[in-house]
Amino acid sequence: MYKSMENDVFFQKSQIESLTIIDVREPHEFEEEHIEGSKNMPLSSLVLDYDQLTKDQSYYVICHAGVRSVSACEFLSQEGYDVTNVKGGVALWQGDLI
Repeated sequence: MYKSMENDVFFQKSQIESLTIIDVREPHEFEEEHIEGSKNMPLSSLVLDYDQLTKDQSYYVICHAGVRSVSACEFLSQEGYDVTNVKGGVALWQGDLI
């Protein structure tokens, strides 16, 4: 089971803590704009790349609007990872995108 977090709460948390953010959008979307420090792991190849993650760390999973991140969280949580879905995705991000 994975957790979910409202985007505004996630933004506030990111301002006071260092968070590990996984952006599951496609590379061209990520290159256009993303949250600074986030890691791009596209949903389309997540089943091949998820072993790059460690199970002793918490991850915040984001996409454009919150749909793909739900799928990613469902998969990763079934594999034993501690993941939190960020509702609303980068579309609702209150901070700067690079």
